Amino acid sequence: MNRETGPDQSYGRSLLNRVLDGVPATDSRLTHIAEIPGRPAETTEWPAWAAPAVVNALRTEGIELPWSHQVATAGHAHHEQHVVVATGTASGKSLGYQLPVLTALHEDPRATALYLAPTKALGADQLRMVGELTRHGALSRISAAAYDGDTPTEIRQWVRAEARWLFTNPDMLHLSLLRSHSRWSRFFRRLRYVVVDECHAYRGLFGSHVALVLRRLRRLAAHYGADPVFVLCSATAADPAAAASRLIGADCVAVTEDGSPRGPRTVAFWEPPLLTALTGENGAPVRLGATTEAARITADLVVEGARTLTFARSRRAAELIAVHTRQRLAEIDPELAERVAAYRGGYLPEDRRALEAGLSDGSLLAAATTNALELGVDIAGLDAVVLAGFPGTVASFRQQIGRAGRRTQGALALLIARDDPLDTYLVHHPEALLDRPVEASIIDPSNPYVLGPQLLCAAMELPLGEAEAEALGAHRVLTELAVQGLVRRRGADDGSRWFYIAAESPHDDVDVRGGIGTQVAIVVGETGRLLGTADAGRAPATLHEGAIHLHQGESYLVEELDLEGGVALVRADTPGWTTSARRITSLTVDSVRESTAFGRVTAAFADVTVRSQVVGYLRTLVTGEVLDLVELDLPEQTLPTTAVLYTVTPELLDRAGIDTSAAPGALHAAEHAAIGLLPLVATCDRWDIGGVSTAQHPDTGLPTVFVYDGQPGGAGFAERGYTMLRRWLDATLAAVESCSCRSGCPSCVQSPKCGNGNDPLDKAGAIRLLTAILAELAVPDGRYAPTMTRPSGHSVAD
Repeated sequence: MNRETGPDQSYGRSLLNRVLDGVPATDSRLTHIAEIPGRPAETTEWPAWAAPAVVNALRTEGIELPWSHQVATAGHAHHEQHVVVATGTASGKSLGYQLPVLTALHEDPRATALYLAPTKALGADQLRMVGELTRHGALSRISAAAYDGDTPTEIRQWVRAEARWLFTNPDMLHLSLLRSHSRWSRFFRRLRYVVVDECHAYRGLFGSHVALVLRRLRRLAAHYGADPVFVLCSATAADPAAAASRLIGADCVAVTEDGSPRGPRTVAFWEPPLLTALTGENGAPVRLGATTEAARITADLVVEGARTLTFARSRRAAELIAVHTRQRLAEIDPELAERVAAYRGGYLPEDRRALEAGLSDGSLLAAATTNALELGVDIAGLDAVVLAGFPGTVASFRQQIGRAGRRTQGALALLIARDDPLDTYLVHHPEALLDRPVEASIIDPSNPYVLGPQLLCAAMELPLGEAEAEALGAHRVLTELAVQGLVRRRGADDGSRWFYIAAESPHDDVDVRGGIGTQVAIVVGETGRLLGTADAGRAPATLHEGAIHLHQGESYLVEELDLEGGVALVRADTPGWTTSARRITSLTVDSVRESTAFGRVTAAFADVTVRSQVVGYLRTLVTGEVLDLVELDLPEQTLPTTAVLYTVTPELLDRAGIDTSAAPGALHAAEHAAIGLLPLVATCDRWDIGGVSTAQHPDTGLPTVFVYDGQPGGAGFAERGYTMLRRWLDATLAAVESCSCRSGCPSCVQSPKCGNGNDPLDKAGAIRLLTAILAELAVPDGRYAPTMTRPSGHSVAD
């Protein structure tokens, strides 16, 4: 691929050439380059209904004329129509709600508004922008304030009594405002607008919880006599009107024509090379790590003076990239090394604020971050974005690369493939990222594990009427809650209502983020210092005794995990290896919701129960070599959830040339690859799902592959896989075939979280199996259905 673009090369291409310096010209790491052209702005006049004081304040802040989509959004909201604006990153969506909200608050001194953000960083940044606007003249009487977990106790009373524009998040809305709504009656009584920012972030269990929280908000607002207009913002969304309508439970219109200017952007796809001198688990080839490549590239960009954000897929990866980038820069210019930091969730509030300030004022040149900054601080002037791995969804990919090239400047966006089947597929099929629509946001508010706890909260806040229960499809769940002695139905026929009768508030037991179990505190044993928190459901795999935990570039060894006490004790240590848990998993089919027969293949969507137990962990050197396996004795965990499954007949295996001894390896490899590719069709991460494969499952009596949601009751991902089965498995086959390894590696069929140590695996068998399945999927005939029997069988699980 030509690295030279001549004297007229773009700024993004010149940065890419700097990155390529030192890489041999014959190296094939660069798989594709796309040049995305810029576009001019489409401005329009200020609407006649906008308050002159508001327009003057915006002009004082440098906005002479609004862009077309800003005025369209504001107009719908002003005319009391729920609206979602779905335009690109940095397209000024904020003005679309600032204009009607500030006008309403200015003209009615008792009116109030609510702003909701999925991250504290985003909320704080938007509050800062509103604060700058309300400094001007007549707008100074509009009091805007934050109300979140970081708000001091002494400030909260003032906020309840005086604030007119409240900036918070769904968690605080659930735990405080709705729970204690009588204390917020002043605020709810005059509520005119609710802004839901970055609404595409509300998906899966998180989105399902938020959808019900917003319904609770609307019913309480109505109780106090208000009917607020919702304004939703999303940088990227598929069918945004439908997605927003599902989220708030009311019809929305969409504004999608983007009138903002955009600078040209160079988007490059990068696949690290295989390291032939090293072997990994079960002798598989090791690919140069995406974090290692990202650290080198970030360091090169910092030396070039480019302000850079490097996105990582995990907290650990973000920490490692920051550490290695600083190490490289320390050898060149120690002062530059001090201008690189890590940023991720789980930091304490004071640490987050300091990092956000450094990014905003430019004292930090680069940050390695999780998706915590995907939606966060409005960082102007970014020159480059490096993605150490595909972020899980097309929506997040476009959001992240959109952080560079803000306004009219040119920029570079670089995607580095990880050892992952989906990353392998995408760097060789860039059209799947650049040319196709983003995924649909999947939410399921009817999930009983979400709906039940949310109904308890709603009934405690205000007894539920029959019409409300009917609209939510909640009668069955309410009846079960009544049997448990949590609610009681009083009244007759249509006039009856459901009352919460338990002694304790249900709100504390509901994790709006969809975390698994309660939180586990991560504490330094010697000093008692709190490093952060983790979900109890994931703690056995990440905070078990002997696990390595990274925090702000420092390495800690877990000495003790107390699940009952909710604490993991750690000590500072740098042992020179990383750890990854090993677990055993079994799955039973409880009921089949839907199935489709395709000749010798049957696909189904089912309710299942997954039982898993962490039994040990691997210690792996930084070179990728496995040191040893350490055994553990931890309790079994049970997960009732949903799964997509497919069965194949012995005849199909025989036709595909897969004998009985090879079947477990072929099925296992196909399962791994399918888990890696499900995010291509569903808005999930491979860590949100799991899988089981078996040569004869007890509940089907046939060779079977399951992929299940990793959340109680399911999150909608498995159902999406069932409805998109052919497209999903077609991409899976393409990813396995396009990988250059001979017998299987983490880029195609190996899994970083395999409970069986990636054994057995048969890459060639998986290719033959998937080819045969896809041939059957071509035409459904409906002649086959699952047979629920219980013979004995052997399974492998992830």
